[in-house]
Amino acid sequence: MSCVHEGVLDIATGIRSWQGSFVPGLLQTPDYARSLAVGNADWEDVDEIERFVEAKMARQGRLTDGSPLRLWAVVGEGALRQLVGGRDVMRAQLARLVEAAGLDTVKLQVVPFVAGSHPGMTSAFSIVSFAEPGAMDVVYMDTTSSTLWLESETDAARHNVTFDRIVRNGLAPQDSIALIERIRREL
Repeated sequence: MSCVHEGVLDIATGIRSWQGSFVPGLLQTPDYARSLAVGNADWEDVDEIERFVEAKMARQGRLTDGSPLRLWAVVGEGALRQLVGGRDVMRAQLARLVEAAGLDTVKLQVVPFVAGSHPGMTSAFSIVSFAEPGAMDVVYMDTTSSTLWLESETDAARHNVTFDRIVRNGLAPQDSIALIERIRREL
């Protein structure tokens, strides 16, 4: 349930994220983030959960600050249908996704159930890019106990190819928004 280390996010210029099970942290509402944390058996301290949610919400400012982070988020349809926090929380979360997709810095796509088997089914990951000449992309993956950072060129290249393959299974951004709005109306 951890997020990108704040220092890395401060210098990153872009993130390409694939999440099949839940909405990416940079697009979560406070209630959704809180519900995820409460559902995680490792998070029992209410104050710790609130600090986690506050930090996550603060990081979202990178999408609109003076040097905005570019986010390309690809989300599995299952993440949109899982009732994290209940119907009201999910309605608000889906509305937040539609709102965020309207930002110039955010590209949002959904991989629908009808896409069938695809390369993103085995793991979620994010690829972080930097502006410095020669800077290599790094990949991070959340596990049940920590965040795994992959910092080799081989790992970055492999995950970039996988991300591109996942994207090809996704709906176009406007069709993704239409699906999100349809799911929201069904709640």
